[in-house]
Amino acid sequence: MATKVVVLGAGYAGAGTINDLQEKVGPNVELTWVADKDYHLVLHESHRCIRDPNVQDKITIPVGEIADPGTEFIKGEVTNVDVDEQVVELADDTTVDYDYVVVAMGSQTAYYGIPGMAEHSLTLKNLDDALEIHEQVKAAAENATRDDRATVVVGGAGLSGIQSAGEIAEFRDKHRAPMDIYLVEALEEIFPPGDAEIQGALRKRLEDADIEILTNDPITEAEEGTIHFDEGEPLDYDVFLWTGGITGHDCMDEVDLENEHNRVNADMTFQTSDENVFAIGDSAVIEQPGERPAPPTAQAAWQAAEVAAENVVRAINGQRLESWTHNDKGTVVSIGDKAVAHDVDMLPISTFGGFPAETLKKLIAARWIATVTSWNRARKSWDAL
Repeated sequence: MATKVVVLGAGYAGAGTINDLQEKVGPNVELTWVADKDYHLVLHESHRCIRDPNVQDKITIPVGEIADPGTEFIKGEVTNVDVDEQVVELADDTTVDYDYVVVAMGSQTAYYGIPGMAEHSLTLKNLDDALEIHEQVKAAAENATRDDRATVVVGGAGLSGIQSAGEIAEFRDKHRAPMDIYLVEALEEIFPPGDAEIQGALRKRLEDADIEILTNDPITEAEEGTIHFDEGEPLDYDVFLWTGGITGHDCMDEVDLENEHNRVNADMTFQTSDENVFAIGDSAVIEQPGERPAPPTAQAAWQAAEVAAENVVRAINGQRLESWTHNDKGTVVSIGDKAVAHDVDMLPISTFGGFPAETLKKLIAARWIATVTSWNRARKSWDAL
């Protein structure tokens, strides 16, 4: 009787795990891939759609280009994982049986209990979000005048916030829109917990792009058209994007697995408190040496997918599971058409920008697209990256 392996999610972790499982499993394994979208989004490039929605065709990959003919794909929203019955429950009241399941559904935006934040902010977690931000920025630009400038606020100065602010600035400059852009961070410096060198390099490029940076003053409330701070004066806005953090999906709240804020706890083998359930990517809090878990980044998900797939196969065969340790290969952040690279593996320069950093940013995305599809697909996406 065939062993049923189900992978939940079409993000980096889900697509990567499916891609690797297809290479590793034998003929006695049935693979099923479940996701609420029938495409994989190159999420760390989704901010490009804020400037130009036409980019979407280059950074969305239909699941048919990733899934082998023998892999069953089910488009559906997961509502529960019943670990006792070993079934995945979907919103249309259907179920999917499993012998092993890999939870790789990514995350949703965390609002930290800030009043009004969920109701009044935009987020950037999927393609529809990016297109909505574009439409609202476009509308604000069209309604603005020199005497009544539009104001766009980006809350959270991590990777997503910085890159989004950079794209909004490119849109403003391209359309000569009378628009003020603010990047707001509750902590003392942007790009926490990066070191001072990359923080300084990013700050310079953001300021060169005429983006005003407000730090060390958390947002305490969001209203329609206005955000309030702990100490500073309220700030009126036309568009407000919140990128301040992540939490797990609500559907994991009642699942009988150890978790933190709906993110499933997993050890270094990706196994959870149930030996038939593995968790990977932003869905998981993955144990690592030391006190901190693996970072919720695309890079970590890419690295983890291969080991997660290998461990599912090992579990099926009754073999000892491998432990995974995240290897930080460096950071590359875009600010519009410019980029900053920092601590990149095997390079002698600690922090650099210009053409080398911009090309490296493209190469990273292209390599991922090639990994799950082909280099020909990656080549066609190059100009959009």
